[in-house]
Amino acid sequence: MSAKIGAAIVHAAGRHGAALQAATGFDVALAADPDARITLTLETQLWDQAARLTGDDAFGLHAAEGIRQGSFDVLDYAVRTAPTLLGALERLVRYNRLVHDAAVFSLHPRPGQVAAAADAHADANANAAAVRIEHALRIAGARQSRHAAEFTVASLIVIGGQMLGQRLHARAAELTSPAPASPAIAAEHARVLGVAPRWGQRVNALELPRAALEQPLVAADPALSSVIERHAEALLARRPAPGDTTAERVRRLLAEVLGQAGQAPEEGAASLAAVAARLHASERSVQRRLADEGTSFDALLDEVRHGLALQFLGDPRIAIAEVAFLLGYSEPSAFHRAFKRWTGKTPSELRRRAA
Repeated sequence: MSAKIGAAIVHAAGRHGAALQAATGFDVALAADPDARITLTLETQLWDQAARLTGDDAFGLHAAEGIRQGSFDVLDYAVRTAPTLLGALERLVRYNRLVHDAAVFSLHPRPGQVAAAADAHADANANAAAVRIEHALRIAGARQSRHAAEFTVASLIVIGGQMLGQRLHARAAELTSPAPASPAIAAEHARVLGVAPRWGQRVNALELPRAALEQPLVAADPALSSVIERHAEALLARRPAPGDTTAERVRRLLAEVLGQAGQAPEEGAASLAAVAARLHASERSVQRRLADEGTSFDALLDEVRHGLALQFLGDPRIAIAEVAFLLGYSEPSAFHRAFKRWTGKTPSELRRRAA
């Protein structure tokens, strides 16, 4: 994904920005190059470390509130020059890959009978038509920081309000992350999103009133919009199609091998040699392609294991020792060390907190 995402996280961290760069190895100067990319692993580290350094358990929400025009280059302007908010969302679905290779948006019309959460600011006509926008990762087993997901959902509200010139209120909000332990943090989610979210859902999503989305924007500039859209199309044509990158193929193969609950992988099935054989390429060739894409086999294996570990630990029927073997670790102790590095907690601590 674009290095501008990393720069935005560093900027949102304020006075902790220098410490954040030191902790993650990210250089904010990379964002000056519009073609510079970072890995999903590094983006996740940036979000998690930023929340830790700032002590802000709603860091993603607050980062979204600080969004200003131009933060994400052509994607930002393509969205903001659309004639309506619905048009802006349609452009986000199409052009988001300019900024984020792993995330995907989808739109789903809801023609009335919307199941809206009760909220003082909700539309009086709760059964009016709405549009649901969903956000998820296209890569099986990949992990995204909850702060990244919450930033993404909140940014739709923030940018939508900026374009309308008034607050945009969601009918309903859904987040994949579990409910925060602190009532104050939960209340902060309701404040920023305009509605109390439903937690632990399949995808991150908002339901927005169609009437507001179809309202013409007074500041819309059709000529500028056309120019920006042509430029966005040209840039999109230069980006690899989804699934074409070696990194995405490697992630998918690793998730297939490690993601079978109740079945430990065969010895060596998640190795570089085994994956390279399935790609019909040499190990050196796979390593070189991954390096060109800004990642490595070990980083991808770590990323997939992390995501699957959280998934398996969410099922109390799977013993922690079994999770270790499902992820291809020869000893539970190796899994415990890796999990502590990923989350700062042991698997037992995470499972107790979830319970």
